[in-house]
Order: sequence, then C-alpha cells, then structure tokens
Amino acid sequence: MILRRAAASVATAVVIVVGLPTVARADSVRDRQWHLQFLNIAAAQQISQGNGVVVAVTDSGVDPRSPELQAAVVPGLTNGGGETGDGRQDVNGHGTSMASLIAARGKGGNDGALGIAPKATIMPIRVQLGALMADPAYLGPGIDWAVDHGAKVISISAGSSEEPTTKTAIERALAKDVVVVAAVGNTTDTTTVAFPAKLPGVLAVAGVDRQGNHASISAAGPETVLSAPAVDIVSIGLDSRYMTSSGTSNATAIVAGAVALVRAKYPQLSGPEVVRRLTYTAQDKGEPGRDPVYGYGVVDPLKALTAEVPPAPSTTSPQPSTSPETSSGGGRQVAAIAAISAAAVVMVFISVLQTIIRSRRRRG
Repeated sequence: MILRRAAASVATAVVIVVGLPTVARADSVRDRQWHLQFLNIAAAQQISQGNGVVVAVTDSGVDPRSPELQAAVVPGLTNGGGETGDGRQDVNGHGTSMASLIAARGKGGNDGALGIAPKATIMPIRVQLGALMADPAYLGPGIDWAVDHGAKVISISAGSSEEPTTKTAIERALAKDVVVVAAVGNTTDTTTVAFPAKLPGVLAVAGVDRQGNHASISAAGPETVLSAPAVDIVSIGLDSRYMTSSGTSNATAIVAGAVALVRAKYPQLSGPEVVRRLTYTAQDKGEPGRDPVYGYGVVDPLKALTAEVPPAPSTTSPQPSTSPETSSGGGRQVAAIAAISAAAVVMVFISVLQTIIRSRRRRG
C-alpha cells in the first residue's frame, strides 16, 4: 500500500503494492506458505512464538473473523477522515493479509494459515479509510496512538509522501523503545527506498524470491536494513479467503513477525539491540556486509533466537583535554578538582593560623 499526497490537490491516492491476489486452495494453504520452510519457522517457533508482544499494523484495517485471526486481534484505531472505530474493519484486505503473515494462529495441526509469531497480538491501526483513498497525515497520529497503547513493534507495509507528522511520530516511537519496520517499496512505484522506511532508525525491508535472491519487484537503496520473502506469499484476505501476492509489504510483515519473536525471547533487550540481533544473524547476500540490495542480508529468525551475539562495539571518543579552556567535559572536571583541592589547602591554612592566634592570646 502506498499513501501518496497528490501534488496538484489535497486529494490523495492509495496504491496497493502487493499486486492482484489470486485465491489459494484452502486444503493446501500451509504447504503453499513456502516462506515458512524457507525461514525454518517451525524450529524458530519451538523457541519463541511472540508471546505478549503487541504489533501495530498501520494499514487498511484488519478483519479478525477468520479462524486464524479471531484470537490474535485486539481493538485498535480507525484514524481520521471523520470516521471512528477500532480498526477491526478492512476496506480491501491488505491489512488483514499483513496481520495474518505476522500472527495468524492456524487451525490446529498443520491446517490453516500460520504467521511468523502466532502468539503475538495484532493492534490494527486503520489509516486507509476507503477502497482507493487515504491521507498520509493519518499515519503519524495512528503511530502515536499505537505507541501510547502499548505497541512494541510497528509494521508499516506502505510508503507515503514525506508527511512531517509521520517523521515526528516515528522519532517518538523509536525514543519510546518501539521497533519500527517499514517497506522499502516496490519498483512499480519507486526505485529508491520509500518514506518512511528511509528514515534513520527504521528497519527498512527489501524483498527476495523463492531462491533467496533479490526480488525484481523490490526497490533498493543504502537505507535497506534486511530482506525477507516477498514473492508468491500466501496469506488471508477479505472474507477469510486465502490469497497469493507479491511485494515488499509481505517482506515487511514477515520481518515484523521476526521482531516479535526476538522481543518475546529477549524482553530485556532494547529496540536497537533487537535490531542488532536480527542484522548480526542475517544470512549475508550480495556484496559482503551491508549493501543497498539486501541490507545486512536475509532475515534468519532461528539464528536470531539462538546465536551468541556480542554487544555492539562502544564508540571510542578522544581523550578529553585537561585544559579547562578547550575541554567541554574532562577539562571542566579537572579544573573543578583543582579548584576544590586549592580551596581545601586554604581552609587548612586558615584553621592552623586561627589555632596559633588563639594559643598566643591564652599565653598573654
């Protein structure tokens, strides 16, 4: 989904980035969720299922009526446009699809769609208020509301115009220790990393295909942080029907689910430490290290949950000057210590002098 402010008018248009879905057969849905096997999710879910982690899905709303989502979705927010509600109404199926990729709980056994973090909780933030119309200005207040109501992960499977309120809301979310995950965008709409994925601190997600190679539909750029499956992804759409779609929206939801797994397993980790664990353990692709196409590589949820990850290297700062005129920190401390020491010497001298004077007066 792309929220785009029209240059010539106040009206805005929304483009669904997942493309036209096709219906998947219900009896084969789990087998057709190829990304689960590709990412070894069964093993990862033996360690964590995202218990207790609230993931806000800022999208077209979430329809919770499918058996796989009924227990996963809590009341959220329908934001702006004069509409009110709790986000649990979907206008086109995109938000429901993203929610199912994150936290669908299956139907028992190997039946039904399964999300990456099936014990996580979905908080729907409906910022797309019509089948084809939306306003990017709703996104920022929606993010603020989610943060204030306990979301620890925010999934943004959309790009938008550079709305200032969105930037401010994301900066506030990051300051509140929320991990913000956003799509880099699709090549049908952009060739560079879209806003808000390109903002500092946002976990920007690109897409890969079934072979783990860069998906042709995925944009790229230096802000890319991670990659995840984006092609032929099976999820739940409108009317509880299974659908197949392609786009970085899917990759974003999958990574948001992986974030929930890590946050549940390591609740003591800060948001940046969670992101570091995911980037440190990613399967490197393309150029060695971080690159504009894959970021740090393809997300590896199992390794992120099990690997020994060293702490981030500390930033070494130059030794502070001892000169109080040139140092902003250490110099002031040295000057203060020197001043205190000099004062102490003076006080001792005065005390000794007063003692001598009193002694001489008593003798006289």
